[in-house]
Amino acid sequence: MWADQGFAGRLVDWTATILGRELEIVRKAPDQRGFQVQPKRWAVERTFSWMNAHRRLARDYETSPARSETMIRWAMIGIMVRRLTRGRPATRQGPQPLSCILDP
Repeated sequence: MWADQGFAGRLVDWTATILGRELEIVRKAPDQRGFQVQPKRWAVERTFSWMNAHRRLARDYETSPARSETMIRWAMIGIMVRRLTRGRPATRQGPQPLSCILDP
């Protein structure tokens, strides 16, 4: 599991003791100046954006943490099922090359 450097400290020990998992703190390079994408953090941010595409998770509507967890699980199951049933490798959406548009 990964966490931002703001979570370093007691969370690492708690994760090892309670969850029995190793928590890796993702840190920026010491010589980094300004913004730079961190690959592991990008994976987490991308996952949050996928979940926010679900209407119920776009805002914090749930009053119970258990219900909120259920909605997150429900959204992620839907995402995984769609990917498994797609039947082909994932393709990136975006502009198409002009050659495929112009060729009849």
